[in-house]
Amino acid sequence: MTSRIAQWTLDVRNIDVMSRFWSAALGYRVEAGDDGSAKLYPPDEALPGSLPVWLQASAGPKSGKNRNHPDLVSPDGDHAAEVDRLLALGARRADVGQTGEEGFTVLADPEGNEFCLLKSPPV
Repeated sequence: MTSRIAQWTLDVRNIDVMSRFWSAALGYRVEAGDDGSAKLYPPDEALPGSLPVWLQASAGPKSGKNRNHPDLVSPDGDHAAEVDRLLALGARRADVGQTGEEGFTVLADPEGNEFCLLKSPPV
């Protein structure tokens, strides 16, 4: 028996802002928790194994580079258009030391949490 990843959990300061950003970025539906958290669920047409996202309240700001992060991929393969869409939703470009030769673009959500948009699906 081995463990499986069940969800992606992110500590955030502003549940409303972050649930709007991540639900729009991923096309997920939001369910607010009674404790002030939010759970984001994949749409019915999502690929099998798509993980839910749990946004839980955190008192402090993010500090330093994330030690883990999600890697996203554009479903239609138009990397540049998806970068533009995510930027319009409130993401910003992030510099974590990349050279420009990588197969991904590093972005940060409205609270500064880094994530990557891959240029093609992982193999």
